[in-house]
Amino acid sequence: MEKRESEKMDRGKSELRMAMEELCLLSSGDGEDQQQEQKHQQQPRSSTMDFLCVSKQLLHVLDEIGPTLLVLRQDIQQNIQRLQDLLARDPSKYANLTTIVTEEVEEGISKKTNSCTRAIIWLSRSINFSLHLLERLMNNPETSLKEIVEEAYKSTLKPFHGWISSAAYRVALDLIPDKEIFVQLLMGNCQDPDDFAGDVMIFVSIVQPLLEEINTILVKHKLDRLKST
Repeated sequence: MEKRESEKMDRGKSELRMAMEELCLLSSGDGEDQQQEQKHQQQPRSSTMDFLCVSKQLLHVLDEIGPTLLVLRQDIQQNIQRLQDLLARDPSKYANLTTIVTEEVEEGISKKTNSCTRAIIWLSRSINFSLHLLERLMNNPETSLKEIVEEAYKSTLKPFHGWISSAAYRVALDLIPDKEIFVQLLMGNCQDPDDFAGDVMIFVSIVQPLLEEINTILVKHKLDRLKST
């Protein structure tokens, strides 16, 4: 019975709408203890759980593009797992990203290949790529998905990629599906293109402040221009 009701509620919802609802649940379900702790620390929210939720949604977007961005997807999955493992070790201590980065900077390991700081850097860049892709998708109805992906890549990930990553991307670009198919997959049960466009813009407005907070942390420690090894 509950499953049927849930299915009814999900009718008309896009993938992004369900992601937004999950983010809202996380924000409201953090509990009074964490809220009090955040007030006491007087730090930006930069919630690790929120960041992981958005990162996992990014995987769904890449899945809809298909196997073309498999290398990027695998990298994202590894970075998500690294952060999840750290959070599981001490959920209270690592509840926000500022603590994670600050600790690794003080320990001198923030720039190491397997650091959680690097995971945060590359996940935030991949999320930024995803936001640019979605915005261009809505604002350029006549442009092919291949062109949209290429434009988003050039303005977000390419400046930080080495030649191996760039070469892998170039191969993947030739296998991207038609834009109409991609949009329909992202729309999910949503039947109204205008509703979906609204979901995209709301999702961007929710995620953008989180990315700005992360960038502030990285700029503070001069980690924002770190490139792939």
